[in-house]
Amino acid sequence: MTEANAFSLPAKGGALLLMDFQTAIVDMVIKQDPGLVERVASLAAAARAAGMPVIYAVIGFRPGFPDVSPRNKGFSALKGSGRFAPGSPGVEIHPGLAPHAGDLEVTKRRVSAFAGSGLDLLLRSLGAETLVLAGLSTSGVVLSTLRQAADLDFRLAVVADCCGDPDPEVHRVLTEKVFPRQAEVLDCAAAIEAMRAGKG
Repeated sequence: MTEANAFSLPAKGGALLLMDFQTAIVDMVIKQDPGLVERVASLAAAARAAGMPVIYAVIGFRPGFPDVSPRNKGFSALKGSGRFAPGSPGVEIHPGLAPHAGDLEVTKRRVSAFAGSGLDLLLRSLGAETLVLAGLSTSGVVLSTLRQAADLDFRLAVVADCCGDPDPEVHRVLTEKVFPRQAEVLDCAAAIEAMRAGKG
């Protein structure tokens, strides 16, 4: 894991992506990591204090799920359940991580935060070149977003203990063996220190 003093997170040209921290998803992970929400909240607070944009990416679908293809094995199962439709239980951002004034939000239609959300346009408009990633799950939105962001030539950091996965071993393998090939992997304390060092 990268040391904070070896990696800076500049507020100018940076953005913090908080991905899929919706109540229904947080509730699946929080039992195995009770301190997760508190760490993510402190990371977001540090980003705001440094002047770094905070962007929430949430999963959501239109009423009736017209944006879910029957060919999509993963998401077609949601169509019958009604999960993540507007107003469905647990679709809201977890109350412990509620957005602040000035924070931004995009709604994605697939696993990656870029899929159907307009995130790329937003980031380019903000002049963001460095992305700090935190999200649930590590093997879902974090992995998919990291791969796409790397292909788009963003400089990347993953905050490992502000991510989580239903399978802790999958989380470990991704953060220790896979993600370091394309991103700096930090813990929350190191990321906060790096944000303070890069304060605009």
